[in-house]
Amino acid sequence: MPLKRFKNILFLICFSFVCISFAQEKQRITIKYAGNASTAPEVEDGAIVFLRDKSQQIHFIHEGVNMWCDKAIYYQDQDFIEAFSNVVMKQGDSINMVAKYVEYSGKTQLAFASGDVVLTEPQSTLKTDTLWFNRTRQQAYYNTGGTVVRDSSGTITSQIGRYYMNTSKYQFVKDVVLVNPQYTLNTERLDFYTENGHAYLFGPSTIVGETSKVYCERGFYNTNNDTGHFQRNAKIDYENRTVEGDSLYFDRNKNFASATNNITVTDTLNKSIVKGHYAEVWREKDSMYITKRALAITVQEKDSVYMHADTLLVTGKEDHRITRAFYNVKLYKSDLAGKSDSIHVDHKTGLTQMINLSRFSSTDAFAIQRKPVLWNIENQMTGDTIHLISNVKTEQLDSLKVFNNAFLVSKDTISKDGFNQIKGQQLIGLFKDNELYNVDVLKNAETIRYLRNDDNELIGIQKSKSGSINVKIIDQAVEEVRFINQIDGDIFPETDFPKSARQLRGFDWRGEERPLSVEDLFKDDPPLDLPIIKGLEDYVPAEEFIDDNTTKRVEEAGKATPKKDNKAARNLPKKTTTAPLKATLKKAKPLQSKKEKD
Repeated sequence: MPLKRFKNILFLICFSFVCISFAQEKQRITIKYAGNASTAPEVEDGAIVFLRDKSQQIHFIHEGVNMWCDKAIYYQDQDFIEAFSNVVMKQGDSINMVAKYVEYSGKTQLAFASGDVVLTEPQSTLKTDTLWFNRTRQQAYYNTGGTVVRDSSGTITSQIGRYYMNTSKYQFVKDVVLVNPQYTLNTERLDFYTENGHAYLFGPSTIVGETSKVYCERGFYNTNNDTGHFQRNAKIDYENRTVEGDSLYFDRNKNFASATNNITVTDTLNKSIVKGHYAEVWREKDSMYITKRALAITVQEKDSVYMHADTLLVTGKEDHRITRAFYNVKLYKSDLAGKSDSIHVDHKTGLTQMINLSRFSSTDAFAIQRKPVLWNIENQMTGDTIHLISNVKTEQLDSLKVFNNAFLVSKDTISKDGFNQIKGQQLIGLFKDNELYNVDVLKNAETIRYLRNDDNELIGIQKSKSGSINVKIIDQAVEEVRFINQIDGDIFPETDFPKSARQLRGFDWRGEERPLSVEDLFKDDPPLDLPIIKGLEDYVPAEEFIDDNTTKRVEEAGKATPKKDNKAARNLPKKTTTAPLKATLKKAKPLQSKKEKD
């Protein structure tokens, strides 16, 4: 026995010397240390079995790679090694892999590992059951499911994965899930960079947190600072509010989102929809800013209210929300329409204020300053300021107030240029079923009325002045006019009433401005110049892990032993095919003006 042990040690020393000398020329696998070496009848001719001793494991080296194991079989003629039990493989100071079993070819520099495989690099740890490692291409690959753990980003699982060591990039495919304490990301395909935590999402993807949910079909997410950029059917759900747009930005830490082009913000709790081409939403403050053809829609059971402006600002919680609209604001409802420079809506009290703002410059696209105007059925009301009061429970109009220079005008039903007119310092109107039925004109009231009999024949034109006037309206027509503290008044035949006197001072009929449809809200807007969004790059499928060059190296490795099985060709991964990316959602078309549609 001592003699046999001596021969084994002598053989090992001689073999190591030959291998080391030969490695300098052919760069073959080198045995750095082994407890003992021998041949065995159950292994292939020319193969050597190495076993560790009590002091340390077997140690191999090959072109910058070190490998340790408890047992190894080395096939000299093919420069191929099988490593068993507690296998450790290291490349430089950054890549470390452990497994129960490893195969490695010195000719192809391909490694195959199985059994509790763990690949560690400075930023992450990969765990899988089976792993291939291509040293020439500096890539690792698995197709039987794997888990990547990165402390700051979370845990990523997928069925197929590849790690590019030169760029510190993972490429995950199929059933990809990233679990973070703050959110869970699901996607079809994911490119992830371990150094900066950047994640690129491809295909239908969701990021679900405690207070938000993001959906997109093409996206980017920075897992280090929790910000993201999403496109293609992108939307963000903030509890009861959903933000959609061509391009979305999201900041989880600030509870902030912004959207660009074809924006829709839906508030399911308050039954409202806001559209535009740029928006900012603050979830914590429950506030929103939207501009570029902004349109707010208050959804009501029978008839929705549309408000269009250059800019909309919604602030405050649900219990006291304020909506502000700026520049060329227009209202439309089937039985109500209006225009104003600015509108302020207090949703808690139901008060809508239509006011004018001082213009910034004469070159402003909305620089034409005109008094607020309101149309209800066939009645036009104007004044310096108009207040509309709604019943917040029934969502119906209750009353209106016109302050300073109040004017109520309705077109005479028959004559071409005749107008019924009432003016005064203030006007107070009352509504029933959203129709104006009572009007009080206060202070310095004046009126011109076209009086007709039951056959609609003109009786005469009445002109009067009084302290105030009360008007009763039935079926959209003036039924009764009462003059309080009348100063003077008379009824003139049409022929005796000069046309120059048929309009009160300050008369301004603006019927041609009245929006008759949602599309009319946009008809006089200045040209809209939307930014061109540079889309995120499309998914680029990875080349096969065993590419043509690798295939040639594998075939070349077997030429030295043509009568033996080419060990470098065994346990190669099969080619995988992945289905093309498909969209799953269709975004609703935004409301557009007729000009935009054309």
